[in-house]
Amino acid sequence: MLIIIVTIGFYYFEGYIDNNKDYQNEKTKNTIESGFYYLPTSTTGAIIVHDFYALSYAEKHEQAEWVAYELKKEHLSTNEFKRPFFEEDRKVKSSSADWRNYKNSGYDRGHLCPAGDRRFTYQAFEETFLTSNITPQNHKFNSGIWNHLEQKIRYWSKIYDGVYVITGGVLSDDLSTIGYEHISVPKQFYKIILDNSSVDPKMIAFLMPHKNVKASLKNFVVPVDEIEKLTGIDFFTSLEDKVENRLEASSTVKGWKF
Repeated sequence: MLIIIVTIGFYYFEGYIDNNKDYQNEKTKNTIESGFYYLPTSTTGAIIVHDFYALSYAEKHEQAEWVAYELKKEHLSTNEFKRPFFEEDRKVKSSSADWRNYKNSGYDRGHLCPAGDRRFTYQAFEETFLTSNITPQNHKFNSGIWNHLEQKIRYWSKIYDGVYVITGGVLSDDLSTIGYEHISVPKQFYKIILDNSSVDPKMIAFLMPHKNVKASLKNFVVPVDEIEKLTGIDFFTSLEDKVENRLEASSTVKGWKF
């Protein structure tokens, strides 16, 4: 009897594995069809795919280590929506941080995928207010150089007919925190932009200190390789190795209209 039970158990366990593989394959297929075909690696294993962006959640820091999304020319919109309330991300198993951690902290609730990039529908706009997409940002940084970079990316999206964006804070063990859930405050933020609209793709990356700085965006251009060393993330594994190595080693601004 015990042998029969064990045999049946193995049968169903194997069936579960096969079904789970099918689910993962279908999830990957859906991810590709949703435009998230350049997902970076995750150091936490907590990749979450929403309708209009994807992210890797770092529970230790109570924020995403990266957020990735495609910004197409047709996404650009001047729609004015009423700002929704910030909500916890129910897809995060450990639960994303409560927005109340930011109250009286001295920091903005800074969007990683900007609400301004998702004005084409209210659903897309509202999704950016999940707290998994939020990080503590100095107000003058958020409304200054960081906002300037976000506007520049919208400009590039328009003239290059769409770009792919990966963004986040550099997370490490030596960061100060805010709130009762101890949300880490990054010392640096990055954005990586890929224009893959032509036969000769180009890539540009920015690494900025988290403070109010008044300087040209060009001053913050770095190779993607530098950000990978800081974060432990491999950003463009889906690219052909030769192309990936060439683009990620470059810090040229050639081909990017400033």
